[in-house]
This record gives sequence, C-alpha cells and structure tokens, in this order.
Amino acid sequence: YTKEIVAALQRKPRNLRIFFPDEQEAKRQKRLFNNVQNVMIDFLTRPSALGDLGLDPFKVEMKDRIRDEDEIFIVAYPSFNPNEMIAVRELADQDDKDRPIVVINGELDRIRSGYYPAFFYPRLNSAMKGFLEDFDQALYIHNFKGSRGGALHRTYPGSYQVYVRDPLGLKVREVYSQQAMPSLKEVSLEILPKFT
Repeated sequence: YTKEIVAALQRKPRNLRIFFPDEQEAKRQKRLFNNVQNVMIDFLTRPSALGDLGLDPFKVEMKDRIRDEDEIFIVAYPSFNPNEMIAVRELADQDDKDRPIVVINGELDRIRSGYYPAFFYPRLNSAMKGFLEDFDQALYIHNFKGSRGGALHRTYPGSYQVYVRDPLGLKVREVYSQQAMPSLKEVSLEILPKFT
C-alpha cells in the first residue's frame, strides 16, 4: 500500500522521502518508484550483529540523510527488527524542521503491549518512551480472533470503534465507540464479552 499512499500524498506536489526497513529492501522497492517524481528512496538500518548490540560502526546518522527539500517522511513497515523503530525515533529527533512522519504498518501494538521486554530490548523501550504517545494513527485495525471475535478500528479523526462478528463470521456490527484508544486487553476482556 505504500505506493497508493504516496500517490494520494502527491496530489499536491511534495518532496517525499520513503524509508524502507533496511538497505536491501530499499534497493528492491526502488524500481516501483522509478517513474514517480519527487520521491527519494532511503532506508532505516543496515542489519548487523553489532547493530543489534547498539555498536554499529557503519551507521549513518539520520540527520545526515535528511535533505532540506524533503517535506514528508514515509516509513514503510518498520516492524521486523526493533532497531527500525529506534531509527524512526532518531529520524524524528534529528529533524530540525519537525516534518510529518507517516508510518505504514509499524506494529506499534507490539511495542505498547510489552512484546519486546525491556530487559532484552532496553534501547527500544528507552527510545519509545514519550514517543509513541505522539503518534496519531490515521488508520488502525486490530483483529480479535476466537469465539468472541471482533475488531478494533479507527479512521482518523474519528473515534475508536469495536465491532463484533456474527457466529458465522460473515457480518460485523459496531457495538462500542470512544475517542481515546482502549487497550487491547480492555477490548478482549471487557468490551467484546458484553456483546458476544
């Protein structure tokens, strides 16, 4: 969907810099954007064993990759390696113009929910403190599986909505709505059981 989002953002000509998770992925994706004007392809990380330990002698600072003409940063699926989201934080911190950052499929729930324990991922947890709260999710959907299945959905600037499925899983209906994002635990243990 990255290409579709870029097309939508370019209805008004802008200079976009798209960051893919790593150098190899950026090279693979570059051909998709060959004929798209005002788009620069870049990457967040160069994966290495030393980089996983926070000791990367080949690391290029994000501030050295930002160009004055960049207007919007798009970060495509920084979710496989925790260092990718650390690089997103560095991008935000080192951008002196405070340009918008659009993150596509960042799997932020993994970080919020403690999927990456602080003991094993201290750099990630430290980098995300005070950062994730600043994200406005333009489109959010989380699928809840099981006998009480449903979904949590939001389209910016609307409220968060909880949907339940019929027993056959063919239809959904909205059963709950609120402005602030409820926790996934709250949805699965408190909201969905009331309506299924």
